[in-house]
This record gives sequence, structure tokens and C-alpha cells, in this order.
Amino acid sequence: MLTLTLIILAFLLSLIPFTELRLAIPLVISLGLNPIVAFFAGIIGNILIIPFIFLFLDSLHYSLLKWNPYKKAFEHTVKRLWKRKERVRMQVNKYGLLALALFVAIPLPVTGAYSGSLIAWLLHFPRRKSILAIALGVFIAGILVTLASVGILTIF
Repeated sequence: MLTLTLIILAFLLSLIPFTELRLAIPLVISLGLNPIVAFFAGIIGNILIIPFIFLFLDSLHYSLLKWNPYKKAFEHTVKRLWKRKERVRMQVNKYGLLALALFVAIPLPVTGAYSGSLIAWLLHFPRRKSILAIALGVFIAGILVTLASVGILTIF
């Protein structure tokens, strides 16, 4: 019963922005879940959210822009991205979707599936290829976080 609860916890935490699998995997491993099970619960939840992020950005986003707190938060995020526009554009032109996958693969805060989806959406990347690139990045990040959580990879 405890194992199922931890699997559900890992899955749910990996759905949440900011925590994603970067918190989900180490937390449930520290609570006693098998690292391989934690890895799969974390990446499944984090990958499953990607199409919903795009759906949100495609539809609900335009409705929410009428709500001032959302509009301000979104404009702040876009301004930060546009400040880095040239650097991002150079990397996109040179590396394309590989750069997107590598960005998501970095297991640091604000480099996960949510940020990768937002970048792909803002830069008008092809949707299916973006989802695959982001999923690949999530998979790599999951491996790195799991290895760090069990002490094999100590640079994180």
C-alpha cells in the first residue's frame, strides 16, 4: 500500500510546475520507493503533462489574458525570454529541436517540460517534434535525477 501511495505521489508531483520530476524522484526515493519505479512514475507524469501544456497555451491562454494577474505574469515571462531572444534564436537555428531537448534535460529548476513547452510554443516549433524533443529531455533529466538521488552521480 505504501508503494502505491509513493508511486502516486511521484506521479502527481511530476505534474506540478516547478517541482516536476526534479523533486518527485528524489523525494519518493528518500521515502523508500525503488529508484527504478520512482524514475518511471516521475517521467510518465512529466511526459503526460506536455500535450496538456500545449492545449492550455493554445486555448485557455487567450481567455486568461483578460485576467490582469495572469496577463502580468505572462508578460513578465515573455519579456525575460525576449531579452535572450538572439541567443535563443542562434541556438534554435543551429541546433533546433536538439537544443530544446538538451534544455529540458538539464535537471535544474525552470528547465523542465513546462519551460520547454513554453519555448516551443513561443518559437512556433512543430508540435509533434517538440513533444518528442521535450519527452526526450524529460527522460534524460529523469535518468540524471535518479542517478543523483541514489548517489551514483554526485555533480548535482
